[in-house]
Amino acid sequence: MSAQLPGSENRLGGALSEINVTPFVDVVLVLLIIFMITAPMMIRGIDVQVPRTETRNINPEERLILTITKKKVVYLDDQQITLGRLQKVLTGLKKRNPQAAIFLRADEKVPYGVVVQVMDVVNKAGIDRLGMVTEPLSPGERRR
Repeated sequence: MSAQLPGSENRLGGALSEINVTPFVDVVLVLLIIFMITAPMMIRGIDVQVPRTETRNINPEERLILTITKKKVVYLDDQQITLGRLQKVLTGLKKRNPQAAIFLRADEKVPYGVVVQVMDVVNKAGIDRLGMVTEPLSPGERRR
């Protein structure tokens, strides 16, 4: 029998000095796949099919977007709002920011009269900078 010193390397079985990362990589890849599948489901938007035009849209730094859906429901950003409440909110916005601009996204199936009503509310609130959001035509696509 030989005596072993406390710091010697001749232990039974030897010490495992490496960490096995294979299970860790497996777990990370599974989590990555789960997040990739669920991320698009977490982004919720208002489904509106805007008309197409040949001109390009302007990309401002700060945007306040009014959306009118096919069902004639009005949203301010992503919150549903009535026309009466919309005028009060926009009037307050105009007082805080005289250069306020509104972008109007209306589904192409919405009657013209509904769009004009919303534009009238924006005008009554004192906001004269109103932009219409459209989709650009794809190359080779002609206007209907």
